[in-house]
Amino acid sequence: MSQRFVVTPAAGGPAEPGAGIEAPAEPQRSPRPCPEPGNKGDDALPILHYCREPSRYGDGTPRENSPFINNTDMERENIYEGKNMALFEEEMDSNPMVSSLLNKLANYTNLSQGVVEHEEDEDSKRKEIKAPRMGTFIGVYLPCLQNILGVILFLRLTWIVGAAGILESFIIVFMCCTCTMLTAISMSAIATNGVVPAGGSYYMISRSLGPEFGGAVGLCFYLGTTFAGAMYILGTIEIFLTYISPNAAIFHSEDVEGENRAMLNNMRVYGTCTLILMAMVVFVGVKYVNKLALVFLSCVILSILAIYAGVIKTAFDPPNIPVCLLGNRTLSKRDFDVCAKFQVINDETVTTQLWGLFCNSSMLNASCDDYFYQNNVTEIQGIPGVASGVILENLWSTYAEQGAYVEKKGMPSLPVSEETKTSGLPYVLTDIMTYFTMLVGIYFPSVTGIMAGSNRSGDLRDAQKSIPTGTILAIATTSFIYLSSIVLFGACIEGVILRDKFGEALKGKLVIGMLAWPSPWVIVIGSFFSTCGAGLQSLTGAPRLLQAIARDGIVPFLQVFGHGKANGEPTWALVLTALICEIGILIASLDSVAPILSMFFLMCYMFVNLACAVQTLLRTPNWRPRFKFYHWTLSFLGMSLCLALMFICSWYYALFAMLIAGCIYKYIEYRGAEKEWGDGIRGLSLNAARYALLRVEHGPPHTKNWRPQVLVMLNLDSEQCVKHPRLLSFTTQLKAGKGLTIVGSVLEGTYLDKYREAQRAEENIRSLMGTEKTKGFCQLVVSSSLRDGMSHLIQSAGLGGMKHNTVLMAWPESWKQSDNPFSWKNFVDTIRDTTAAQQALLVAKNIDTFPQNQERFREGNIDVWWIVHDGGMLMLLPFLLRQHKVWRKCRMRIFTVAQMDDNSIQMKKDLQMFLYHLRISAEVEVVEMVENDISAFTYEKTLMMEQRSQMLKQMQLSKNEREREAQLIHDRNTAAVARTKAAATPEKVQMTWTKEKLISEKHKNKDTNVAGFRDIFTLKPNQSNVRRMHTAVKLNGVVLNKSQDAQLVLLNMPGPPKNRQGDENYMEFLEVLTEGLNRVLLVRGGGREVITIYS
Repeated sequence: MSQRFVVTPAAGGPAEPGAGIEAPAEPQRSPRPCPEPGNKGDDALPILHYCREPSRYGDGTPRENSPFINNTDMERENIYEGKNMALFEEEMDSNPMVSSLLNKLANYTNLSQGVVEHEEDEDSKRKEIKAPRMGTFIGVYLPCLQNILGVILFLRLTWIVGAAGILESFIIVFMCCTCTMLTAISMSAIATNGVVPAGGSYYMISRSLGPEFGGAVGLCFYLGTTFAGAMYILGTIEIFLTYISPNAAIFHSEDVEGENRAMLNNMRVYGTCTLILMAMVVFVGVKYVNKLALVFLSCVILSILAIYAGVIKTAFDPPNIPVCLLGNRTLSKRDFDVCAKFQVINDETVTTQLWGLFCNSSMLNASCDDYFYQNNVTEIQGIPGVASGVILENLWSTYAEQGAYVEKKGMPSLPVSEETKTSGLPYVLTDIMTYFTMLVGIYFPSVTGIMAGSNRSGDLRDAQKSIPTGTILAIATTSFIYLSSIVLFGACIEGVILRDKFGEALKGKLVIGMLAWPSPWVIVIGSFFSTCGAGLQSLTGAPRLLQAIARDGIVPFLQVFGHGKANGEPTWALVLTALICEIGILIASLDSVAPILSMFFLMCYMFVNLACAVQTLLRTPNWRPRFKFYHWTLSFLGMSLCLALMFICSWYYALFAMLIAGCIYKYIEYRGAEKEWGDGIRGLSLNAARYALLRVEHGPPHTKNWRPQVLVMLNLDSEQCVKHPRLLSFTTQLKAGKGLTIVGSVLEGTYLDKYREAQRAEENIRSLMGTEKTKGFCQLVVSSSLRDGMSHLIQSAGLGGMKHNTVLMAWPESWKQSDNPFSWKNFVDTIRDTTAAQQALLVAKNIDTFPQNQERFREGNIDVWWIVHDGGMLMLLPFLLRQHKVWRKCRMRIFTVAQMDDNSIQMKKDLQMFLYHLRISAEVEVVEMVENDISAFTYEKTLMMEQRSQMLKQMQLSKNEREREAQLIHDRNTAAVARTKAAATPEKVQMTWTKEKLISEKHKNKDTNVAGFRDIFTLKPNQSNVRRMHTAVKLNGVVLNKSQDAQLVLLNMPGPPKNRQGDENYMEFLEVLTEGLNRVLLVRGGGREVITIYS
């Protein structure tokens, strides 16, 4: 339920100008306490924790001290030294000088904390950590290659080409590679939208889509990585038992079905032992795994080069690899050597081993299998070479049922009428039924691994550059390798060999190994170490991912897995990972495990695309990826392709994976995800109705979702027409139809008397909003005074979470005129109101010169003068303006001021680095302000200001008092002539006075008559005012020198004085500060960070 309190003047007493804010009896804390350093609810700028307490907004009450720099104790007098920044000194404790913070803002420490967020580092004294030095090639490209190229390439790709044919295999690979490429584009956009701490894909999804989706998809990604470890281990054991040491098998069987079962049991035993061994290696030390990574990667690269070398060799010297066929059926050569029924030895015809396999004896008159008896045995080349033309035979698919013969098309074969399959015959049979969708599920794991680069984001020198470049290049490289391998395999290798999954026709040798040059063992050993290394990498990465999810605290029952060894190694997470991996080992079939992990990876990739699409469509101010080659349609296409591939692979696996993710989502939602990460789902909820209003009521939006929700304060003339219509034009340019806009105005009087004028004024405002294309709401208030009405608007405009956080108003151009209804007193008190309400304030000076929506600036600059840091509004506003066509071609320039002791060269480098992390393109310049003496002009300017202030104070009387004062002045002036002719006589003369007493009394009376005016013109300027005027004059001179021709100048707005007696001086300071500038936007922060370098 939304609650709101409005502060109004007490009944019975007139509201004096400026009395709308009462000083609290004691310092009060903000409704939303300022975050301590390390508060995990805020994604603020690194190092800086910016906070403005409402108890100090010019009422003289000192605000509470709150640390805004970690581990830095600044002496107050050091900040206030000098005269150059005196205008800003009253708020230096919350709005520090840019020069004092810039180095810390730019050179933040990107600690590798797993995926524990950067702000959760409890150690306040950050250790010196060696800067990461990994570049694109070593840090992203090679790890992605190692993870993408692996077990499927060596063990299953030839079989997929044989079953699906070149064309359908090409379609399978192209679909999967397109899916990963589109996902990589979306991932690149997310990864370059700020600093991604170590944690990669899980961090990106959870911080983009919220804790519910983050937890669900994060656990799915964890399960996918864990089952990938099981798949790699099974691949390692399959290579070992099938191609390296078949005699090492523990279980044996004579018949085909029993042999398959025995093989699965062998896989379970050896797989479990290998899993235990790998888990021990990971437990002992990850550094050994990382050191071996390059060795394993070199094995992969050498193996691929050997394959290409072998293909080239087949063009002019094909290898002699005979394959034995009986009729058109392929025979397994494990149990015989000679491919013939008979052979002549010493002029004697004898039967061969093959005869003995099909007949009941070795005699020529033995009883033999009918098919063996009626068909001839022929021998063909298994790898005829590129020039053989076998590519035409392999173009089309040859799907088969489980247990079917592997047959060669076009070979003569005489069928038998009643054939009984004998289990002991040496035929090559298909072990599982093959069809298109099943092959997609088996192949897809071979293109996973694209997150390897983003997972190492904490170790990269420049993650925002390396992740997109390295990942996309790796996908392009591996896609070329896969697509070319399909064509080359189909062009070089006989179809029956391609469909022979385990190389039985080649005496149990690896098919792809027989193609390689110089030796098949290059592929066998290379693939063995490759799969072994990939398994170690999975067992290393998966526990860290689980530890990151556990430490985030979004799934309560997993929190125990967030603990580990003293050095942070995830011991308990490793135990759980090994247990889940053992489930995959017990399945024992590589072809059965592959579709399972395909589901989890596809779901993860689908939500990466969804996150990018949501952020792009919402166009939140924080969405500023450095990677520009993305579009929401590409993300939507990638998301749709992922969803389609999930159901193509296996519809029941897809439903099961979605059910698991849905259950986790609802569980996190049920337990209450007390995390606020600035997710896109919350941004979408702003566009919904009641449900969304209740949802956004829970608290202020995250820094990444913050955008100016503007309350525009309009002034009306006597005809209830808007005085400054270009204020709405500027609002449209700033908002671009996004977020909340409330256009407010105040009519003076009572509602019963003014309701017709109020309706007419509201119609005029709505009409102007339509003309200026301002999308928002109109809220008009009738109040007894303009001051109270504006205060009510600031307090109560909006509903629930749909409440403004920024006030936009025009500068009171005629503030020096006493008859101006919008006097300077109302203006200053409105500034105090916005500060008390922790709302940002934008004041447009010379608003009537601002461009209309139809205008276009062909060139020019938007100049930002960043003097003090008050939340980052100065950085965000130009970025938002440049999204509109009016300002799109303007360049952004950022100026900051260096003091005497500052290193301006280093400040410029730090500011450039800071802007780079913010993904904002701008020219940077550091202006040096030399500490010099206060000029006579400044003294004169200050003196004139104070004299005028004194006169204003004397003239601020009631009407009757002003009439009496005017009559008194008139009487004094008319009597002046008489005074010059005759000496002034005292009103009452004592008879006992002497002559000297009478003369002295005359002079005393004369001095008393003009005392009030002489006091005014004999003032000495206040030193504090002189210093402030010096700041205004100096800054104005510097700004004019650099930005006089700028299309727009944005400038920090100093706060009003704590002493209310100096309000009129404050207006004069602002006038001097902005004098001579064409268009000025004075900016005052709202007490919170509005921009972040993090994703």
